[in-house]
Amino acid sequence: MSKIDNLPFSLTLEVRDACLCLHVRRAARTLARRYDEALRPVNLTSGQFSLLMSLNRPQPPTMGDVASVLALDRTTLTANLKPLVRRGLVDMSADETDKRSRRMTLTAAGRDALIAAMPHWRAAQEATAELLQDRDAERLCADLLKLS
Repeated sequence: MSKIDNLPFSLTLEVRDACLCLHVRRAARTLARRYDEALRPVNLTSGQFSLLMSLNRPQPPTMGDVASVLALDRTTLTANLKPLVRRGLVDMSADETDKRSRRMTLTAAGRDALIAAMPHWRAAQEATAELLQDRDAERLCADLLKLS
């Protein structure tokens, strides 16, 4: 039996048609592009919007708190925060009780950016939900949360 017989094209088709990971990743990239386009007028990407929104809390979160919510490692979170700090949308400061820990706060400009972004986000959200037609968008969100 040749090596090619051990990996027939039918397996490729099976993965293409049935792989949950492939379909979720494709959908995620497509959705990110759709939301990026919707948020372009307010000069935010979908990732920046999510990061800023994760900071909208009664108490400033730590890096670990935000990394957990966004499912990012701290190095990636730090890289994603830098442009938002440079734009004056986020302030970073040492934790008062643990100087090794950093806390992040939305600035007034960061809050204004989120307020300006909300109508664009809502429009993208509604348009995306319409693509699901009669399917339940809330159920999809719940199912995706189970996977994450």
